[in-house]
Amino acid sequence: MNLKETNVREIIKSAWRQGIIVPGFNIPYLPMMEPVVKALCDTGTFGLVMVARLEWIKFEAGGLSQVAKEFARWSKPDFVRLHLDHVPVIDEDNLWVDTTPIFQEAIRRGYESLMVDGSRLRLEENIQAVRPVVKRAHTAGIPVEAELGAVMGHESGSMPSYEELYASGKGFTDPEETRRFVAETGCDWLSVAIGNIHGAIAAGRKDLKKIEARLNLERLDQIHQAAGIPLVLHGGSGIQVEDVREAMKLGIAKINIGTEIRQSYEVTLKQTNSLLKAQQAVYERTCWVIDDFLGLAGMHGKVAGTDEPVRD
Repeated sequence: MNLKETNVREIIKSAWRQGIIVPGFNIPYLPMMEPVVKALCDTGTFGLVMVARLEWIKFEAGGLSQVAKEFARWSKPDFVRLHLDHVPVIDEDNLWVDTTPIFQEAIRRGYESLMVDGSRLRLEENIQAVRPVVKRAHTAGIPVEAELGAVMGHESGSMPSYEELYASGKGFTDPEETRRFVAETGCDWLSVAIGNIHGAIAAGRKDLKKIEARLNLERLDQIHQAAGIPLVLHGGSGIQVEDVREAMKLGIAKINIGTEIRQSYEVTLKQTNSLLKAQQAVYERTCWVIDDFLGLAGMHGKVAGTDEPVRD
């Protein structure tokens, strides 16, 4: 399989079938784009560069157009593609979002996969919100990721402790609902909640070290059997590495990394006032995530269906 000419849907499906995970890196600041793309190429890894709505609302990504233009400067389609991450129907401030123009623009700007997030809705409403997005994107040949359950962490208000959240199973994806959701929406990938949490974005909390989360692997196995499609792990920064490695065997084919590299950028920029040093910090941390945390360096060839490691 020539990754340069292959639809992202097929690339993720190939990874899923082989028990490999594709990393997706969020870009809340445009200067992070170059070092992330460079890290993927230098380590011989296929991955996604991603931007979520909150990253141009609450950070400095600029918007869909600015991200697409910056991506085009460094694009290496054999190693990296552009993904539109969380576009919520109800956002982290509990406000309704008009998602249609966002998706229309993303398709027009060349984003190769999309995520619609109806996780704050009831099941029926979530299905109704996702279905037309899937239809529109599929017409353009673009795969769609959705979320069932609710990966916590981005909310503006206070949250229960992590231990309380995990013990209660609040927001965890339900396997039986999964079966219906996938069948009725036609989504290509499904983001699941199994103990993973997003890094905080609220003022006063976004700089804190992220909680070391763990995953309910038994629940994940049940979800995988019910879904029958690639699964996605949001909030990948800080999850126990043993759980991530096991999750790859249980249907997780994409993992989102944001906090790990965002904080490296912010801290270094604040300490040194040097953009070049902040970019170098992002490069080094991205390489660490790819190689040491996920063990993916040199896996480009396996995703492509060959045994040869490939580096740019």
